[in-house]
Amino acid sequence: MSTLAIFQSSTRYSIKYGCANSRALSGICNNLVSKRSSSNLVEVDHFASGWKLSDEGYEGPIGKFQIKTFNKISTKGLNNFTQKDYEILSSENESNKAHVIMMRSHKLQESEVDITVRAIARCGAGTNNIPVSRMTELGIPVFNTPGANSNAVKELILCSLLLGSRRICEGVNHMKELGKQGLAKERVEKDKSKFGGQEINGKTLAVIGLGHIGASSARDAASLGMKIVGYDPKISIESALKLPRSIKLTDSISDAVSTADYISLNIPYIKGDNGTHGIIGPEVISKFKNNAVLLNFARGELVDSDAMKEFLDSSSGKYITDFPDDILWDHKNVTVLPHLGASTGEAEDSAAKMASDTLINYLETGTIKNSVNFPSTSLPDINDAIRISVVNNNVPGVLAKIVDSFGKSGLNIIQQVNHSRGNIAYNVIDIDPVNNFGDDKPVILRELQKEITMHEGVLSTRVLYGVRGTGYARNINNEYYV
Repeated sequence: MSTLAIFQSSTRYSIKYGCANSRALSGICNNLVSKRSSSNLVEVDHFASGWKLSDEGYEGPIGKFQIKTFNKISTKGLNNFTQKDYEILSSENESNKAHVIMMRSHKLQESEVDITVRAIARCGAGTNNIPVSRMTELGIPVFNTPGANSNAVKELILCSLLLGSRRICEGVNHMKELGKQGLAKERVEKDKSKFGGQEINGKTLAVIGLGHIGASSARDAASLGMKIVGYDPKISIESALKLPRSIKLTDSISDAVSTADYISLNIPYIKGDNGTHGIIGPEVISKFKNNAVLLNFARGELVDSDAMKEFLDSSSGKYITDFPDDILWDHKNVTVLPHLGASTGEAEDSAAKMASDTLINYLETGTIKNSVNFPSTSLPDINDAIRISVVNNNVPGVLAKIVDSFGKSGLNIIQQVNHSRGNIAYNVIDIDPVNNFGDDKPVILRELQKEITMHEGVLSTRVLYGVRGTGYARNINNEYYV
């Protein structure tokens, strides 16, 4: 462990280190700020979470955040992490002491999330490959990248409108077969009548879910001459501004699909009661027109495959999906794509860059944006303060204990933010790094952090000051981990 004592001289802070190899720590805290003159002392004891102290010094880098990656992450996103302040670890790296995890489609196991992990970022919108509920219980925010891949998915939806109209795939396969037989030129004009279709101009598209993808799909489909019907009970102002003026909004999914020639599904997959599992089931499908084409680029589990098969067996409807389906994969009126929605270089670059920006902002300022389980929290720069964040269960009495601990310490709270979401509360407290009791007794921030962390209901605390990668503490089953 290294003791980082920050005390005030006449003009600025000085730094003292105590560890087995103090030279290894020289110069890593060069961003301390000037403040008014005082003899009072604030002593910060930083711990390099997850590393041991050996005779030669720390095992692992000092003064860097470690980012552990799963899957191949775009270099345009990883390049946001400066080499001076961050180190990138691949999933093959045996070190399990990362500070954050960055991933794409990897199915994350709890065993891969060490006690040092402060946050998880998914380069994509869906987080069903992450145990989000368990991470919430552990006090770990999970971030995603909404909208980063929306253009790629939207373009595939527009492509699928044509695939569902013109029997393009069947025609391509037929021409390959004729080519093998040397009959393509002879038969092409005669056989093209087998692959007739219809135009999308003037047809009705029902868009279920008007988020980033749904709203942009509605706008561009309207520009192709389609009539648009939409359903989304929780539409955001940002998405609403992207909608075509001619759109007709309905009060239910059933109403939206009842007049539609094409139906685009763009809602999140949510398990459990009042979730969206199988939301396109017998009741909704019974409202489909006989020749309706369902486009599913959201999640396979949203559609009841048995009910969909029954519809397709008795109608001229079609189903185009970006997800595997054990029941419908070989149906003549079904086209299954290999999850191509966000598989473009541009989408991967955009998602990785958004994820890295989000992680950097969280690690360096405590700001929370695009989290699926924590409350959005916009924070100003830290400036001349020590910032402490506290994650706790959202139950009565915890905040009062936290504030009381600061009051007893003699440290003045400059500003405080308290936001909650479901069972989680997120507190950010900026304190003046001067003991206001008026004596020379130092305030040992290490002791204050432990006291706060061990309050009943508190899950973790972070001191955003000093050495990168340190200052993190957790309360796990009433045991203190730093």
